[in-house]
Amino acid sequence: MSGTKPTELRRGWTTGACATGAAKAAFQALATGTFPDPVKIVLPRGGTTSFALAGHALEEGRAYAAIIKDAGDDPDVTHGALVRVDVRRLQPGSGVVFKAGEGVGTVTRPGLPIPPGEPAINPVPRQMISQAIADVAMATGEPSDVEVTVSIEDGEALAEKTLNGRLGIIGGLSILGTTGIVRPFSCAAWIASIHRGIDVARATGLSHLVAATGSTSEDAVRARYELDDAAYLDMGDFAGGLLKYLRAHPVPKLTLSGGFAKFTKLAQGALDLHSARSQVDFAFLAELLEKAHAPADLIRKSLDANTAKEVLDEATAQGIDISRPLAQETKAAVRSILRDAPVDVQILIVDRSGNVTGEAGWDE
Repeated sequence: MSGTKPTELRRGWTTGACATGAAKAAFQALATGTFPDPVKIVLPRGGTTSFALAGHALEEGRAYAAIIKDAGDDPDVTHGALVRVDVRRLQPGSGVVFKAGEGVGTVTRPGLPIPPGEPAINPVPRQMISQAIADVAMATGEPSDVEVTVSIEDGEALAEKTLNGRLGIIGGLSILGTTGIVRPFSCAAWIASIHRGIDVARATGLSHLVAATGSTSEDAVRARYELDDAAYLDMGDFAGGLLKYLRAHPVPKLTLSGGFAKFTKLAQGALDLHSARSQVDFAFLAELLEKAHAPADLIRKSLDANTAKEVLDEATAQGIDISRPLAQETKAAVRSILRDAPVDVQILIVDRSGNVTGEAGWDE
C-alpha cells in the first residue's frame, strides 16, 4: 500500500538464552525456595531480557524450570519449542556439570567447539548459564556446584530438519547462540553451519567435500561418489561464505554442484547467489553462446531473455552446449576466490531433473 512503512521484523531469543533463563530460575528456587517469574538474564554483549516461565517444580535438592522459545520473525525450527532445564545439587568442588536431556544432542565427531562425548551445548550458552548460576550463588550464598540438564521437547524430531546429523551431533538439537538474540532471516547462522561442517570434515580427515546449492544438486553428486555424510555441505546461496573459509581452511578436493542460473551468477563473481542479492547478466550468457559458436540470432535473443533457464532451453533446443563452458567459467571464478589455496575444484551443472549437463573436471 502506498505510503505504508514496512513493519520491522521482530527479533527473538536463542536456545542458549532460554536455557540460561530456565537454569537461573531453577537454581534460584533451589537457593531461596521461590522461582523468579519472569526471570531476568544478562546478554553476552550487554543488556538484559526477561522470560516468563512455562513450567517449574521444586523438590529436595533439585528443581526445574521451562521456557517457551520465541524466535521472533525468524523461520527457526525451534520457534515455540519448550526448553527445560533441571538443576541438581552436587558435592562441593564439582562445579557446573552439563548434561544432555531429552531432545538435546551429543557430540560424536571432532572439529566442533565442543569435544566428542559432550552434550551439544555450545561454549557461549555454557558461559551464560555458568555466569547466571554464579550470580545467584554470590547473592544467596548457595554453593554453585550443580548438574545442569538441558532438554528440548520434541528436539530429536526437530533435529532432523537441521544439519546436526551430518555434523555428528546425535540424539537431538544443539543449544546455540553467541549473543542470545535471534535476528530475523540472518544469514550468519547458515554460514556458521557451513564453517562448522568444514571444521568437522578437516578434523576427521575427509579429503573430498561437496557443496551444493540444493538437494537435487546434492543428489547428483551422491549418485556419482560414495562419501561420508559429513562430506556434504549445504551451501545454499552462500558460495562466498564457503569459499572464503576454504581459502583459509583448505581441503584437498571440492565438488561444487548447482543449477544453471545460480552458477551463472557465481561465474560472474557473485558471492551470494540469492535472487534478491544477485542477478544474471544476460550479456555474460551471450558471450558464452558466442564462445560455443551459437548462431547470431540465438545470441541476440539471449540478450532479451527473461531468465537464465530461457537461454539454456533455447540453446539446448538448437543443440548448443552452454553448460560446459559455464562450468569452466564457474571454475575460473571459484579459483579466483580461493586464490592460492591448495584446493582442487570440480564443477557440476545440474538440471532440475538431477542430470549433470555441464562439468569442469579436476584437471581442467
